[in-house]
Amino acid sequence: VGEDSAAFELGKQKITSWVYFSIVLGVVLYILDVVWIDNSTGFGKAYIDAVSTLSQSSEVVMLILILIFATVHSGLASVRDIGEKLIGERAFRVLFAGISFPLAVSTVVYFINHRYDGVQLWQLQSVPGMHEIVWISNFISFFFLYPSTFNLLEVAAVDKPKMHLWETGIMRITRHPQMVGQVIWCLAHMAWIGNSVAVAASLGLIGHHLYGVWNGDRRLAIRYGENFEVLKSRTSIIPFAAILESRQKLPKNYYKEFIRLPYLVVTAMTLGAYFAHPLMQAASYRLHW
Repeated sequence: VGEDSAAFELGKQKITSWVYFSIVLGVVLYILDVVWIDNSTGFGKAYIDAVSTLSQSSEVVMLILILIFATVHSGLASVRDIGEKLIGERAFRVLFAGISFPLAVSTVVYFINHRYDGVQLWQLQSVPGMHEIVWISNFISFFFLYPSTFNLLEVAAVDKPKMHLWETGIMRITRHPQMVGQVIWCLAHMAWIGNSVAVAASLGLIGHHLYGVWNGDRRLAIRYGENFEVLKSRTSIIPFAAILESRQKLPKNYYKEFIRLPYLVVTAMTLGAYFAHPLMQAASYRLHW
């Protein structure tokens, strides 16, 4: 009853849509830089400074930043149906992204700049094979974290945003891949960094995504009713559980659901993010957040 996730047919793509997407992305990043990131014009530093006045503990500030982001992000997602009826799908997507994205950037930058604050709880970086385990875990986590690459044009509101009932590909493994990916990412980073700030950030992010599991199922049940119940009966939250319980029947050509352009994009993004770590860290340090 669900949709084929990550389906991408080159022949059905419009060049004008992707040109428009590139323009929208450029404009959004420019506005984000001027209004939020640039310390001389934006409000990002003032926001971080304001939250930092609430506690001298980096762990507490980290949790507060995650709580603010989670409240805004999940709160807006919860009123999506009402918001779309009032202002339309595209306008609500712009509002949703316009508020959530700066808060997410601030949270990530603060984590990068303060990830080695706090109390060192364990030190495993010198353990043989640990780097490889962490690297592989992070690589795998990105395949779960970013199902949004299935519909980039909708993310940018070039196409009219929809609430999808995905059923193939990664959804056969778990119907909440972002939660699973976030747990893997957090455990890997927590094991590598090994201090109280990493633990605080991980607990906050995992808690937010566990709430998202409940909230996401609730919203899909409201939107799709019986169709969601059918999908729910043959999928699982815990990875591979539905497959092991024989509720999920894998087709013979299941592997072909992953040999698609969106998953290749995820692979490129993952490798790019790894090699861009020094650039990300340098950019964050220059902000002094």
